[in-house]
Amino acid sequence: MSAGRYHSGCGVPGLVRAAAFLPLLLSSQLNAHPASFAERAAELGLEHVEDVPLSGGVSRFDYQSIDEGRRRLYISHLGADLVTVVDMDSGKVVADIRDIPRPHGILAVPGLGRVYVSATGRDQLYVIDENSLKVTAKIPAGRYPDGIAFVPELKRLFVSDETGGTVAVIDAPGEKLLKKIAIGGEVGNTHYDPVSGLVYSTNQTNDVLVAIDPRKMKVLGRYKLSGCAGAHGFYIDAPSRYAFVTGEDNASYVVFDLEKKEIIARGRTGASPDVLAFDGGSRRLYVASESGVASLFILQSGKVRKAGEAFFAPHAHTVSVDRETRRVFFPLENVDGRPVLRIMKEVRRDDARPRKEKPGESRALSSPAGN
Repeated sequence: MSAGRYHSGCGVPGLVRAAAFLPLLLSSQLNAHPASFAERAAELGLEHVEDVPLSGGVSRFDYQSIDEGRRRLYISHLGADLVTVVDMDSGKVVADIRDIPRPHGILAVPGLGRVYVSATGRDQLYVIDENSLKVTAKIPAGRYPDGIAFVPELKRLFVSDETGGTVAVIDAPGEKLLKKIAIGGEVGNTHYDPVSGLVYSTNQTNDVLVAIDPRKMKVLGRYKLSGCAGAHGFYIDAPSRYAFVTGEDNASYVVFDLEKKEIIARGRTGASPDVLAFDGGSRRLYVASESGVASLFILQSGKVRKAGEAFFAPHAHTVSVDRETRRVFFPLENVDGRPVLRIMKEVRRDDARPRKEKPGESRALSSPAGN
């Protein structure tokens, strides 16, 4: 479940249901997975490197973003109103950028030397200078800004205005709102596809993938994601032309072919999938869920294969990957009463515990599964 929907996007009834349901779910997951953490991590092809203590107290995290050139990881600590900056090589905290009210989405744009943060406490996009690590601007971004995408050719940002039902278009150099594009329901995440030059957003109310022309700032197409209830998080693998979309309401995923405009594979994730991270080198896709279950998929040779799934840790719903070192980052809000950044590293796939696939979990991406 996205942070936006968990806190307010699904309305008060949804919030009450989630608040009542999640503790029971987490407890059942812990009881269902009595294995040690090392054993559970091995199911995901991971091993533990270290836990880095974080500030901000026991409270919720959300999205992360990596600047590979500067070797920095930026983490939205939603419940603490701060963004934490971590040096990925040393594992040290570089800075805590405070007074960013309820940060959700976050995106480092190295070409501009800026980090953009959607702050739902003010419904603005906060701009952070990567040199000074200071907030330099605040831009209106709708009623509940969340996911962020950047189109480098146009120097425009596209921000999911979740409950506002629009995608806010922002001129990055001018630091001003250009337009709000109506999506037709609550907006999930937003990503840029560099091959087609289009921006894609999910309409999580109607389970639709929406294609946007970033130049004309208008919707070009809407594609039904049948069976993907509450379509919110997704990742575009531009070279393969596939979008991997998760349904937070029914613990599902679909693979959507961006060229054929059809669903070509589908399967299951942990309950309430939220954040996705992809390592293009190893072709590993991680899906982190509100339930604390993490799923590992291998995308290669025209197929998607679930390679592992395990209860990782309570509230382990956000994940990122350093493609250079193959390290995987899970900010955890409560480990022995304190927040930590749990750093893992990938082990070779033949070192990972083999997993017997269930029927339907591995499907040839060249064979449509219907939509």
